[in-house]
Amino acid sequence: MKIDNLFNIQDKVAIVTGGSRGIGEMIAAGFLANGAKVYISARKAPALVDKAKELSDKYNQECIPISCDLSSMNGIEEFTNEIQNKEKGIDFLINNAGAAWGEPLESFSEGGWDKVMDLNVKSLFFLTQKFKNLLLNNASVEDPSRVINIGSIDGLNVPSMETYSYGASKAAVHHLTRVLAAKLVKENILVNAIAPGPYPSAMLGSAVNHDYSEIAKRNPRKRVGTPEDMAGLAIFLCSRAGAYTVGETITSDGGIVKTASHNLS
Repeated sequence: MKIDNLFNIQDKVAIVTGGSRGIGEMIAAGFLANGAKVYISARKAPALVDKAKELSDKYNQECIPISCDLSSMNGIEEFTNEIQNKEKGIDFLINNAGAAWGEPLESFSEGGWDKVMDLNVKSLFFLTQKFKNLLLNNASVEDPSRVINIGSIDGLNVPSMETYSYGASKAAVHHLTRVLAAKLVKENILVNAIAPGPYPSAMLGSAVNHDYSEIAKRNPRKRVGTPEDMAGLAIFLCSRAGAYTVGETITSDGGIVKTASHNLS
């Protein structure tokens, strides 16, 4: 019952896609700070390499960058092959890489639809498929392997912006989480999702010119999310503390989804 045992992720091997910034970086940092070895991926190699070195130095723990484009099957296969050449098994797969697209309904483009669906839904499914054997190699009844899919409150609520493919993709992530959880729990791989609300990130930042003050004011908690909020939830789901939690989509949004009707006055 000690904290050190309940939330222990020491010496685990984790993969965090889109791990060089935003929510992916928050989760990677939380894992590294608590003794896990972490692989992070992103498309832009120089920024990814710099971030991996920064995190390795900060936490005195191994953070390994692998540059790839996970929106294509070729990119997914290159990434999974590279990990398979380095590791016999992995403990945690964090499917965080994602994209957003905003355009008016009347002119919403096929490119904007496909880009979001390919990265947010298709890549998540095929990464889980291709990493299944490595997850199985480290999985047991006592200590299951974990998959966390990063969804969004935009997959639960109706978004305020015209991001049609994004909200639809995140709703798909939440349901796919339940479907994969039902399949993989029998093999000691636990699948859950996190649905973040407003967190500082390149995606949200570009929509609000990186000024989060208005968003913070409107939030029930009067702030945006912090790295501790996100890392703490991911560590819970990946540790002994979360080993009986299966197929859930847990919001981390300061109360937006569950208290919205009470915040109108």
